[in-house]
Amino acid sequence: SDRGPPFIIPDAASGTEKPMDAQRRRIVQGGAGASVLGALATAGMLLPSVSLAARNADAFGATELAAAFAALGAEVRQDSDGVQLIVADVAEDGAVVPVGVISTLTQTEAIAILVAGNPNPLAAVFTLPAGTAAEVHTRVRMRDSSAIHALVRADGRFFVISREVRVSFSGCQG
Repeated sequence: SDRGPPFIIPDAASGTEKPMDAQRRRIVQGGAGASVLGALATAGMLLPSVSLAARNADAFGATELAAAFAALGAEVRQDSDGVQLIVADVAEDGAVVPVGVISTLTQTEAIAILVAGNPNPLAAVFTLPAGTAAEVHTRVRMRDSSAIHALVRADGRFFVISREVRVSFSGCQG
């Protein structure tokens, strides 16, 4: 097959020039392609969503808390002392409310954070590979003072803990 003209590279050992072999050329071209993809991803022009699991559009699109729970498969859930919700009682700025969830339940598979007072209550879902420490920390937006719910799926069952959070300044203003 025609691979085009060979690249001429200096041979440091002999002080002469020689053609680049085909395998080395493919490696150099592949490295350049990977560099371009990395630069595009860094610039935000290439999104990682291609490699991520499919997003639960029904759950994230739900406009009511009960519908979000149902779309996650958590129609039946129980309170648990094995789930800890870390959030301040008063959030000064609703645009950046720090939230943490820790689960001591065995076989924790997923953790979701829901904000009851938001137009779309489901704020985040984290899927945890087996053997991973069941602890997540993030920041969520809160439109108004409301309850924040931490939903944990462990061993195929759902557990929830909730806390009321008062917001001083709304984070969901148009």
